Amino acid sequence: MADDYLVRIGKLIRDARQHRGWTQTQLADALGTSQSAVNRIERGNQNISLEMIARIGEALDSEIVSLGYSGPMHLRVVGGRRLSGSIDVKTSKNACVALLCATLLNKGRTVLRKVARIEEVYRLLEVLSSIGVRTRWINDGKDLEIVPPAELDMAAMDADAARRTRSIIMFLGPLLHRMDRFKLPYAGGCDLGTRTIEPHMIALRRFGLDITATEGIYHAEVEKSAGPDRPIVLTERGDTVTENALLAAARHDGTTVIRNASSNYMVQDLCFFLEALGVRVDGVGTTTLTVHGVPDIDVDVDYSPSEDPVEAMSLLAAAVVTESELTIRRVPIEFLEIELAVLEEMGLDHDRSPEYSADNGRTRLVDLTVRPSKLEAPIDKIHPMPFPGLNIDNVPFFAAIAATAQGQTLIHDWVYDNRAIYLTDLNRLGGRLQLLDPHRVLVEGPTRWRAAEMMCPPALRPAVVVLLAMMAAEGTSVLRNVYVINRGYEDLAERLNSVGAQIEIFRDI
Repeated sequence: MADDYLVRIGKLIRDARQHRGWTQTQLADALGTSQSAVNRIERGNQNISLEMIARIGEALDSEIVSLGYSGPMHLRVVGGRRLSGSIDVKTSKNACVALLCATLLNKGRTVLRKVARIEEVYRLLEVLSSIGVRTRWINDGKDLEIVPPAELDMAAMDADAARRTRSIIMFLGPLLHRMDRFKLPYAGGCDLGTRTIEPHMIALRRFGLDITATEGIYHAEVEKSAGPDRPIVLTERGDTVTENALLAAARHDGTTVIRNASSNYMVQDLCFFLEALGVRVDGVGTTTLTVHGVPDIDVDVDYSPSEDPVEAMSLLAAAVVTESELTIRRVPIEFLEIELAVLEEMGLDHDRSPEYSADNGRTRLVDLTVRPSKLEAPIDKIHPMPFPGLNIDNVPFFAAIAATAQGQTLIHDWVYDNRAIYLTDLNRLGGRLQLLDPHRVLVEGPTRWRAAEMMCPPALRPAVVVLLAMMAAEGTSVLRNVYVINRGYEDLAERLNSVGAQIEIFRDI
């Protein structure tokens, strides 16, 4: 068997094992072999028989492994069904990936509770494992333990995994404290148009980081004696830019002031985590953060990321477009208040429970019940703004919601170069969306949705919007190659099925 097939099979086995929440040792025990043998198999360094492939598939309950090679995952959606009951919001994908990067600051053991089991997290875990960080799922696969080595092996980095996530860019802040020079692959992820790392560099140069980009690689060199001598003013109030600046400031021996900082949910979660590491952060929730750095961090820490407001918005939109009554539990209300205010003006019938605390003790949650509503198009355009404005990632869901409302809605998605273009995919399902320019879409409602078969858009939120429209359309739709949805949502199809949807996962054989 050729080496490339062994590597391919090894990656399939590793992905299936991680999805099951097993360690290599657990799989080895199930197979009656050694952990080192499983490690060789997953790296493609072990000849493997068809019988062993079948045994692994049976142990992991994974059709992927038993087939040896699987094509992309697709969804078959029987639409026109009403949702009912209640559904919990999962932990924040964007917080989890930032916290995984932040664990590189700590020499001690980190436990993150209820980590989102999504492809983006899996890619980061592959990168961390490849450079020597020990990661394992614990407590029946609910929580994640991370233990870094004394020295990172950057030369062994899994470059393929790194290129499949934009989150790799957040390695810059922690790594500049650990080594004088290192390399990182170009960041990947969603297809959202041209986005440079210059805003990151404007902040990180103040900590002595210099980067040269050649042939798909960032070559980083660090001047250890450097440090900010005045407040850092971010040229873009971006979430990952703010997080990178925080990660760099956390181990800087001194006080760093970051101005024009994002105060969004994932940034707040990162600040709370840094405080658990012993780093004092003043101004959390504002646009000026003052970080009192700690040069050496060696603590055992246990932290619970907060719930995901964008997933909460996804579930809310699912209820609206399917004209359902649905209770969405554990909604981080602070980060959905503008969206709900807009929806109230459009006529949304809903109520919310009294507030209670998330497991991190800081984020405010409510249970939100949405009922079928006759919506009117909003008078003003829908457009994102940095927090506390309407969340950038929630804008696409208003395309599906506006399509159910009476009248015309203008959506101005000014942040990304071409995300608005993907929203016009709703026209394949009966929508009436007119692209005015790369950033503006005019939505005409109400819509009589119709079933269709189509490819998944390459951007996460527009892809979910298409899925929601398919749930509203009478008949059977097919959404092909949904990897991008799995990047940001854990078991979304199964969870929607639990409240009345009919979505089947299948693959080409």
